[in-house]
Amino acid sequence: MSRTAIVLFNLGGPDSLEAVRPFLFNLFNDPAIIRVPSLLRSMIAAWIARRRAPVARHIYAQMGNRSPILPNTEAQARALEQALGGEAKAFIAMRYWHPMTAGVVAAVKEYAADRVILLPLYPQFSTTTTASSYKLWREEAARQGLTAPQHLVCCFPTEPGFIAAAAELVSQGVARARAEAPQARPLVVFSAHGLPKKIVDDGDPYVSQVEAGAAAIAARLDLQPSGWVISYQSRVGPLEWVGPATDATILQASKDKRSLVIFPIAFVSEHSETLVELDIEYRHLADQNGAAAYVRVPAVGTHPAFIAGLATLVKNALTRDAGIQDGSGQQACANWRRCACKMGAG
Repeated sequence: MSRTAIVLFNLGGPDSLEAVRPFLFNLFNDPAIIRVPSLLRSMIAAWIARRRAPVARHIYAQMGNRSPILPNTEAQARALEQALGGEAKAFIAMRYWHPMTAGVVAAVKEYAADRVILLPLYPQFSTTTTASSYKLWREEAARQGLTAPQHLVCCFPTEPGFIAAAAELVSQGVARARAEAPQARPLVVFSAHGLPKKIVDDGDPYVSQVEAGAAAIAARLDLQPSGWVISYQSRVGPLEWVGPATDATILQASKDKRSLVIFPIAFVSEHSETLVELDIEYRHLADQNGAAAYVRVPAVGTHPAFIAGLATLVKNALTRDAGIQDGSGQQACANWRRCACKMGAG
């Protein structure tokens, strides 16, 4: 009987307040995040982690002193196994906190999988997320002698199940906004995690894939051009980031007395960027500046359509031989030189 291992890549998050600083160090010590020589990067990461830890601890204290991303991802893993009819076992590999890649490679090797499907829970491919996780996975797999065929699903920004789940949740959010403020015009804000502009200028396809996914959801809901916008949140540091910024978008729409419907298009589970940044900080910004309503749409989580979409990605991957496989985003990154399929995701 063949054995398939599905490895879900995700960011990870601290599981206690004591873990916040080492988590931040791991994040900023990633060469995909800070692109300088290793010794200098380690020094910079230690400085940033020390400086940002107090603020970050306050953020995680508002979420029960830990990130919810691991239990959310575990729920997705179990739902995916069920959708596949028990024919595969799902593992979770977090990039910056436990369970970390080395231990997951060892667990997959012990499981004696015949094939390994690497499935990032990042709908859009970026060199800072999927490529970073994949590079570390390959290094650990080689070091530990994991020789089973391994296939990466690079991205799924327009995968039908993901789009259907998102559209249903956004539609519910629009309905709620209209009920709360019948006279106001709803504005759907597709908020994605930001990236420094220089990374996009270097050929990273992330922004183009965010745009493709948002356009697909808007088309499914028949939203007019004036009824939706893409924006980017979570900016840190002095570099120029892609825009428009989510806080600036919310500020202007609030002053225009619009109803705001915020959907986290780049996040498939809840964590600090949704539960604190969107739910608390940006809601306060909207309320203080006269928004007619503020509705935050939940991430797709374990929505049945989304899980069915992931199951389809896995099934398709099992029928192909390519090491890196397009999930649905190849058209959205055809002109970007750092697309996964062009650069080997390395």
